[in-house]
Amino acid sequence: MRQNSSIRALAQAKAGLLYGTALGRLALGQGAFAQSSLTIFGVVDAAVSRVNGSERGNRIGLSSGGNAGSRLGFRGTEDLGGGLFAGYWLEGSLGVDTGTANGLMFNRRSTVSLSGGWGELRLGRDYAPTYWSVTRFDPFNRVGVANHQGVNNFGVATVQNSNAVGYVLPKLGGWYGQAQYGFGEKSSTAANPHQGDYFGARLGYASGPLDIALAAGRYRQVVGASDTPSAAIGRNLEISNLAASWNFGLLKPIVFLGRERVPGAAPGARQLDTYMAAMTASVWAGEFRLSLARYDRKDSSNDFTKLGIGYGYEASKRTELYANLAYLKNNAASAESLASTGLTRTGVRSGGNSSGFDFGIRHSY
Repeated sequence: MRQNSSIRALAQAKAGLLYGTALGRLALGQGAFAQSSLTIFGVVDAAVSRVNGSERGNRIGLSSGGNAGSRLGFRGTEDLGGGLFAGYWLEGSLGVDTGTANGLMFNRRSTVSLSGGWGELRLGRDYAPTYWSVTRFDPFNRVGVANHQGVNNFGVATVQNSNAVGYVLPKLGGWYGQAQYGFGEKSSTAANPHQGDYFGARLGYASGPLDIALAAGRYRQVVGASDTPSAAIGRNLEISNLAASWNFGLLKPIVFLGRERVPGAAPGARQLDTYMAAMTASVWAGEFRLSLARYDRKDSSNDFTKLGIGYGYEASKRTELYANLAYLKNNAASAESLASTGLTRTGVRSGGNSSGFDFGIRHSY
């Protein structure tokens, strides 16, 4: 009996030691994880949308992102000590209308970074500095039928850049800014060795009611081909924009001037200038939005004009009910038409008109 009691006591002591060791390891693990963070965030946005084009009929259905692009993201930081932080940001698009998630690709942004009092260094796929003013000064966040179309008008994706190295300024009073270089990753022996290379920068100032920003960038050898014999060297795409707003409290007027330019291209295809006057106004428990934009092709009368009107009712800090209306008028042979994310445009005859609406719900988390 005494021998059995001793054996039981020894087993209990051993179990206690193992339990204590496991708790110690768990505590150490918790201490390590406590130094870093994880935030899950995103937007779920869906709308009933309709688009129409002259002599091309109309299309009605469910769109994804009439007020903000639907997305799922993960981000976090780790304190490395000495005022230095490591960070990551993974963000992918969602198609709420179909339940798709682009194969779980983090196509909106996927970066790792180091930051401190000197600013932030980012590596990965990130938004182009020349894109930020296009969306942040657009009352419709560059989504939905009423969005500002002053981007991607030469068939080149200019919203995000892959293979990018970027630097973001620290807070310097009201000054903010960003510079970025993107590698095209072409062989040095290729006909277009610099194809896809990008460099761009943005500098802005926001203080009190004023917010103003200037941006410029260039994508190398991405459009068409030059007149150089025996080699199809693509032409460069140059982008620049200037935007400003003044917040009076209940009313905020906005102006935007943008240019997409392809030096050496044929007349009518070498430059598109965008002029937008817009405003937002606090009305009732939400925001009224209005924009009028003119898109002017250099050396051509194939221009178009777009009007957007909308209202967003803030049901809570995270949820908004919204309605957008848009009308687009083409001149001469221009054939632009409206679209909403997830709802294909109908097209329009040359010189025709296009109209559409979004009625939707946006929830942020």
